[in-house]
Amino acid sequence: MSNIAEKTYEPSPSKKVAFIGLGVMGYPMAGHLARAGHSVTVYNRSSAKAAAWAAEFGGAHKPTPREAAQGAEIVFACVGNDDDLRSITLGADGAFAGMGKGAIFVDHTTASADVARELYQTAKALGLAFVDAPVSGGQAGAVNGMLTVMCGGDAAAFDAVKPAAMAFSRAFTLLGETGAGQLTKMVNQICIAGLVQGLSEAIAFGQKAGLDMNQVLDVIGKGAAQSWQLDNRGKTMVADKFDFGFAVDWMRKDLGLVLDEAKRNGARLPVTALVDQFYADVQALGGHRLDTSSLIKRLR
Repeated sequence: MSNIAEKTYEPSPSKKVAFIGLGVMGYPMAGHLARAGHSVTVYNRSSAKAAAWAAEFGGAHKPTPREAAQGAEIVFACVGNDDDLRSITLGADGAFAGMGKGAIFVDHTTASADVARELYQTAKALGLAFVDAPVSGGQAGAVNGMLTVMCGGDAAAFDAVKPAAMAFSRAFTLLGETGAGQLTKMVNQICIAGLVQGLSEAIAFGQKAGLDMNQVLDVIGKGAAQSWQLDNRGKTMVADKFDFGFAVDWMRKDLGLVLDEAKRNGARLPVTALVDQFYADVQALGGHRLDTSSLIKRLR
């Protein structure tokens, strides 16, 4: 059984591409590229997963990022954090060492704007291009090929990669120079943090008041309180189900990036800082891998 959903792909010239990082996001993203007709070579830290991907989608797998990137016009990556990103791009076995002049590296990791700027400059000095392109939409968005992708970088590189990247995207947008994609993802996470806390308080309040919260959510979801979080997480929060979705540990990593950036640019984020500490409470309750909607657990 395939690990990606069926999707209708827009015609796009076939490209030789690489994909580095086959986690819950990267595995299906690379799969959509293969299904769209691109020639895909993958690398993953766990070679068994890379071999499984190649068996499922018919692509190739290599033992190092450098070897995976050799001959690729575009190298996509989705790894864990800044250090992971440096480890798969730099050094003798890094992707940059294998990429030819004019090739483009597209980073889908949620990382700092600083590392995006750093790697952009390193790539440019090597005759390569670099686009920071974090995603929103979670595992379901990756599986369904319906991610929202926020990009920073040069327009020419962005235009060159967009047709291929639409294989796993619903929107692929250039928001400014290098780092703008990562900064936009930070804005996204600020919004989510506040929304999930508000929804948690609302549901906890309604339950204390003795209301049928599933019925309440149906009603208020038709008005100004409607949000993606309410529509997709409200009833699972009522049911105390959190074994899916975007993990608390990942959200804390992302909010750490947000708060570090706020220290640099002077933005005041009192609610975000507070919700970050609330997520620390959920971690202390053992909720490291639970969905972010588990924020309600600390109110019960």
